[in-house]
Amino acid sequence: MKKLFLTMAAAAIIISACGNQKQGAKENRDINSSAINTSSSTSSEKLTKSVFVEKIWDFTKSPNEWKYLGTQPAIIDFYADWCGPCKIAGPILEEVGAEYAGKIQVFKVNTDQERELAQVFGITGIPAFLYIPAKGKPVMMSGIGRSKEETKKMFIENIEKILLVKK
Repeated sequence: MKKLFLTMAAAAIIISACGNQKQGAKENRDINSSAINTSSSTSSEKLTKSVFVEKIWDFTKSPNEWKYLGTQPAIIDFYADWCGPCKIAGPILEEVGAEYAGKIQVFKVNTDQERELAQVFGITGIPAFLYIPAKGKPVMMSGIGRSKEETKKMFIENIEKILLVKK
């Protein structure tokens, strides 16, 4: 129980170190909107609180103990529509998710619409990604690479090291 809180507290510290990207969002949107197709068909599922507690973890019943309800490893992308780095990471994660179809699931949480879910995980900066192995504790990471290639490599390395590890 204490380990879960320490893990989540550490994740919150790491994420807050990245800062809140909302300032300058208009500039990011202007710069990135022409380069990124935001209306792609997605293989990810958007999570609301009710779907989250049904498919991922019912923190209302067991707030102190992580109990993953899924059977497949998963990544949850915590994002916001105004966030420039989120607009870059989202399509790359979709692409990687398609490459790992059948092996992992990809979910998305809009932190503006699902503030309670963001609070549960201490999200203070985005994009943030929760890597959930089929068994074991989740790992929170934030940020993206300097390029599409670096970001894609980051996702693949984390999937291989955290989600698809043979135990």
